Amino acid sequence: MTDRKNSRGQTVSVLFTMLLFLVFVMCALFTVLCGGKVYENISSRMEHTYTGSVALQYIATKVRQGDVAGQISLSEEEGQPVLELSQEIGGERYVTWIYYLDGSIRELFTYADSGLTLQDGLRVLDCEGLVMEQTGDLLHVETTGEGGGALYLSLRSTGGQDE
Repeated sequence: MTDRKNSRGQTVSVLFTMLLFLVFVMCALFTVLCGGKVYENISSRMEHTYTGSVALQYIATKVRQGDVAGQISLSEEEGQPVLELSQEIGGERYVTWIYYLDGSIRELFTYADSGLTLQDGLRVLDCEGLVMEQTGDLLHVETTGEGGGALYLSLRSTGGQDE
């Protein structure tokens, strides 16, 4: 009779241990699944934010580097708005064009009147769209689409003789 009670106690003990182990495995699996979904959401949000903010910071940095009196302008080439940054190197005039074409922001650095077209520019960053407007010494840059943003840049070297 004692063997039966002892055997029954061992069976209950083994079942309780296995049930406890099963609960632990289920909790671990649930935690991994939830963590994966959270990671996917964070990664997606960061990707959308990255495109807009990096594009704007790239353009802001280029404008700040080339902010010399009368050397920054917004023009139109082949029907596309182009941010033109001019500079003189070794007695020759060079231009940097920053523009949006075929789903990406592009840059073209060449000497003036080189004959190169917008298709010759290098892809810098893929994005859904880019809008640029200039009013006096204020440049407005906006990336469109999901994760887009806007930026206003004041051109500080606007052409004074003593600058």
